[in-house]
Amino acid sequence: MPTLQLYLASGSPRRKELLTQLGYTFERIVVDVEEQHQLGELPADYVQRLSKEKATAGVAASDGLLPVLGADTIVVVDETILEKPQDFADAKRMLSLLSGRQHQVMTSVTLATPMRQQTTLVITNVWFKTLSDKEIEAYWHSGEPQDKAGSYGIQGIGGKFIERIDGSYYAVVGLPLVETDIMVQDFLSLSI
Repeated sequence: MPTLQLYLASGSPRRKELLTQLGYTFERIVVDVEEQHQLGELPADYVQRLSKEKATAGVAASDGLLPVLGADTIVVVDETILEKPQDFADAKRMLSLLSGRQHQVMTSVTLATPMRQQTTLVITNVWFKTLSDKEIEAYWHSGEPQDKAGSYGIQGIGGKFIERIDGSYYAVVGLPLVETDIMVQDFLSLSI
């Protein structure tokens, strides 16, 4: 059995899949971090705070011997944060806001040990085609938007709404591969 290299403080199946794609041996740690935007907090500060809190909570829940990766992704349009939808009306509001225009996806990744912490923020610009009410309703009924920031998943059915992106596709999915790999390699090289 390969030697464990790090912990993933995330229940996201997409992050698990992407970290597996990078080839690391890891275990998941369940952490409970309240995702509550604070008054006056800029979106970039908010997403970075959440990734740090998740990594720190993972360090506290682990043996402290291996790095813990925490990550968070938000969708931002006009400085408004679009998180996971509460219901269909909320998803429709979000998708209508995104329709026919550009928005940003911000993904923050933090790697932490008891002695060290590093955070990186990746911002990707995403352009949506114009969506009809019928498309939004059909998409909601597919079940895909329910657990996704901004009510869509680029890697699934929601990909058909994307005209183009400028930045990291994988960051939009939930874990920027290049930046994450560089951080993990850096942490692992120090622990050898």
